Amino acid sequence: MYIASASKKGRPADFEKRLKKEQKVYEMLDNLGIEYDYVDHDEAMTIEACKDIEKVLGVGICKNLFLCNRQKTDFYLLLIDGNKRFKTSVVSKIIGTSRLSFGDADNMLELFDITPGSLSVFGLMNDTQNRVKLLIDKSVLGSDYFGCHPCINTSTLKIKTADIIEKCIPFMAHEPMIIEIPEEAENDSQ
Repeated sequence: MYIASASKKGRPADFEKRLKKEQKVYEMLDNLGIEYDYVDHDEAMTIEACKDIEKVLGVGICKNLFLCNRQKTDFYLLLIDGNKRFKTSVVSKIIGTSRLSFGDADNMLELFDITPGSLSVFGLMNDTQNRVKLLIDKSVLGSDYFGCHPCINTSTLKIKTADIIEKCIPFMAHEPMIIEIPEEAENDSQ
């Protein structure tokens, strides 16, 4: 897997050649005055594929999970530490909803304009009707920096967690629900 050997600061030099959805992320960050580093790499579809990217950026990458209820009427974006596992029934109980499952690619595209493997908190800027509820596991807030894709999985960003929570999320007009997934849930995956 190709990964650039070093991260770079600010907007990519080839900004105009990037996808519109990625450009929107850089424009938002620049307009909000947020500093960030990025690294380009081959497509990284899973958190496991991001391990070497984490080394270049010097930050853990946040796992972004698209969830929905059984009826596909309620949608959630769960941000959780990349190394933490969870059990959907535990998260369902915490948020008081019917059994959760993973959302499908069609709903992800409709709500976020993102395809599987590229999901990140920045997809919320495309959810202008606020159909997606943002869930953040408390474990994410414990890190000074936040690693995620800019709506495409061929680049990864390093941003201060405080800037994500205090500037980006309010700008995207989503109110996060901070949850705490218990440690015993880490041993279960689904």
